Amino acid sequence: MSQTKADYEDEVSYDEALDERPSEAELDAAVENLEARGFNVVVVDSAEEANEELIGQIPAGASVMDGHSTTLEEIGFMDYLNEGDHDWENLHAEVVAIEDDEARFDARREAQTADYFLGSVNAIAKSGELVAADASGSRIGAYPFAAKNLLLVAGTNKIVEDLSAALDRLEDVAYPLEDARAQDAYGVGSVIAKQLIYRHETTEGRTTLVLVRDDLGF
Repeated sequence: MSQTKADYEDEVSYDEALDERPSEAELDAAVENLEARGFNVVVVDSAEEANEELIGQIPAGASVMDGHSTTLEEIGFMDYLNEGDHDWENLHAEVVAIEDDEARFDARREAQTADYFLGSVNAIAKSGELVAADASGSRIGAYPFAAKNLLLVAGTNKIVEDLSAALDRLEDVAYPLEDARAQDAYGVGSVIAKQLIYRHETTEGRTTLVLVRDDLGF
C-alpha cells in the first residue's frame, strides 16, 4: 500500500509555505519558462487526466521503467503499469522478480536506459528549473541522459518562486516527508545523497512534464 502526504502531514514538521499551489498567472509564467528551457509541458486538472496523458504518451512495445514516485502511485499509473491492459515491456516488474541481489542491481542500472522512464521531481522553480534527489540515484540517474524519453508528473504544489526556493523545498518539504515514508517502507530513513538541478533539456521532445492542478506527492 502506498503512503501519501496525508499519512504524515500531522506528525512530520515541514514548511507548508513551500507546498502551496500557485495562481493561474504564476502557473502560466512557470510553464512559459519551462518550455523556454526545452521541456514539453502539459497542464491538466486532475490525477485521472494526468494518468491518461502519461498512458497516451507511451507507444505499444516500448520498454517502461520508473523511479519511485508517490505521485505516480497517487494518479494510478503504477497500478496501470502492473495490472493494466497495455503492450509495454514492464522493466520494473522484471527487476523486482530477480532474486539475486547483484543481478537485480545490474538490471536496475540497465533499466535506466528504458525507452520511457517515468518519475517526478521534488520542486519546480517558476524560473523553469527542476530539482530532484534521492538516496541511491536509481530514480534521477535516468533523468539527464540515460532514458530515451522522460515523462515526469507533479502537482502544482511543487512550484515555488525560484531555484533557491526549490532547493529549500527539497530540504524542508520533500525530505522530511520522504524520510518518514522510508522509515515505514524500509525500516531506515532516507538521505539526500544524489541531487539533480535540471536546467535545460537539449534534446527536442525528450522530456515531458505533466503538471496537475492538485496537491500531489512530496
